[in-house]
Amino acid sequence: MAAADSEMSPVANGKGMPSRSQIGGRMKSMPLQHVAHNVSCAVIGSRQLRQTGGKMRSDNPDQARRSRARSRGRVDEETASSVLKSRDGMPYTTSNCRPKREAKDPTRMTDLPKIFDRDLLRDRRRRAAPRMQNHAFLLERFRDDVVERLALIQRTFSNALVIGAHGSAIGDALALCGLTRVVAMDTIPELLPPNEWAVVGDEEALPFAAATFDLIIAPLTLQFVNDLPGALLQISRSLQPDGLFIGGVLGGATLHELRRAWLEAEAEVTDGASPRVAPFADVRDLGGLLQRAGFALPVVDSDAVRVRYPSALALMQDLRGMGAGNVLCDRRRVPVTRRLLMRACEIYAEKFADADGRVPATFEMLVMTAWAPHESQQKPLKPGSATARLADALGTTEARLPDSTETR
Repeated sequence: MAAADSEMSPVANGKGMPSRSQIGGRMKSMPLQHVAHNVSCAVIGSRQLRQTGGKMRSDNPDQARRSRARSRGRVDEETASSVLKSRDGMPYTTSNCRPKREAKDPTRMTDLPKIFDRDLLRDRRRRAAPRMQNHAFLLERFRDDVVERLALIQRTFSNALVIGAHGSAIGDALALCGLTRVVAMDTIPELLPPNEWAVVGDEEALPFAAATFDLIIAPLTLQFVNDLPGALLQISRSLQPDGLFIGGVLGGATLHELRRAWLEAEAEVTDGASPRVAPFADVRDLGGLLQRAGFALPVVDSDAVRVRYPSALALMQDLRGMGAGNVLCDRRRVPVTRRLLMRACEIYAEKFADADGRVPATFEMLVMTAWAPHESQQKPLKPGSATARLADALGTTEARLPDSTETR
């Protein structure tokens, strides 16, 4: 019968003990839920196999002891301590009726919101790897900037790390600067240089020990991490004392023309909008993140690059060649229609095209420079500890500014 095969909830008897329900001659043993008298906590026991006729038996010794204790109608404290065990082997007491759950760590990546689909990013960079050198004008600009900065620093570096190898473009430039060892790391092996110091790794989980490198370069890779503060903290940890970090990310003004064209086109064609261009960091935000990660003497520079294309489609093809398409987790998962694409290109040309018909695209490159703390670095003096006046150094006369209330 169908009723005999269905689960039945246990019914407590007058003594607070679970009773057995018998249907059609078939007896089912229900799990222990309440222990009377000296034990005041509830326990769900392991489920027994249903048997038809004969004597109820179990191969589990703890289950057998629970059955004997239930048949006696009472359980003393010693029996309860030996029978009622939690999963980790600790006895249940009035203060430990249930196993305690582990507290969640707020710094774990699983607890952070996912902005970028990292698996999709790796797939797109892998497809773009054979032709990525043809779309590397931003990377080449960053490489030239790094070479200029290293030439101005009166120090020799010997052990460097490049996070985001992009082939051998950055590594070769560092070798020309005199570095003897350059470790290249990338998320896919297709973009690693063919040398013995090539490592496949993730920017969000650096596979290096603390204080390993005296120079770390991150060429335009950190803008696609879900935990930028955590990535900067790991970079700071991997640097030796007085080590240098130079990283490049795209700023908030990047592709603002494309973002506006897509929003207006989707609002007009589909009566809605979805994220098409990734969010980018701000100069002030990056300075605060560097200090939060434990860096000393942080500096963030902005370099706006204006690139002209024949059309908006040429810009999108260039972005695809960089492996920098839309990898947002909240992106629309349906293909773009021809009508929507053409309308976005029309709006782009109507609002931003130059007199000759070409369309511009803005790329704001933010370059971060920071040092690992060291006792030899200069530190700001305490307020009021100056021994010379600024007016004397400038050769001028010091004058008091008028009070704001006096000018009204």
